[in-house]
Amino acid sequence: MPKNERRCDWPASDPLMIEYHDEEWGVPLHDDGKLFEFLVLEGAQAGLSWLTVLRKRENYRKAFHGFDAERVARYGKKEIARLLANEGIIRNRLKIEGTIENARRFLDVREEFGSFDKYIWGFVDGRPIQNRFTKLSQLPARSQVSDRLSKDLKQRGFKFVGSTICYAHMQATGMVNDHLAHCFRYSRLGR
Repeated sequence: MPKNERRCDWPASDPLMIEYHDEEWGVPLHDDGKLFEFLVLEGAQAGLSWLTVLRKRENYRKAFHGFDAERVARYGKKEIARLLANEGIIRNRLKIEGTIENARRFLDVREEFGSFDKYIWGFVDGRPIQNRFTKLSQLPARSQVSDRLSKDLKQRGFKFVGSTICYAHMQATGMVNDHLAHCFRYSRLGR
């Protein structure tokens, strides 16, 4: 962080959260592989803290073959058993099976739209929503856009895609700029 500049309050003093905030959170992503990664990680977070997921992120990359959606979509009982035995990830059967189902639905969307990027960014007309919040308490847990996205994903058969998860995905992938207005990342990402 540049001298004399501030960041959002939520990373607190945790080095992993600071790095994630300063380098990734809110940066517009248009890479299908990374969009799938965040779909997996946001679903894994349900009911847990983001820090818990960040600490397990590398284990997730290894366990899910670099978030290769084609490969994950082919997982069966053997892979599910392997994942349930993996102490490096969140060993929740519903979340693991949801990730596999989401990989299949992800591929369906990609085939229909040409890319998952084109599909998901269509919900914000291809441009990040620029909010201007000044306090953490102002950040919403969901929005009308995340409500629509969630509904559409569910209709397509995706799992763990409630509106709150979708909004977190939008924040993480830069579909919405929710850095606080005083944060050094706010203006950089708002350009």
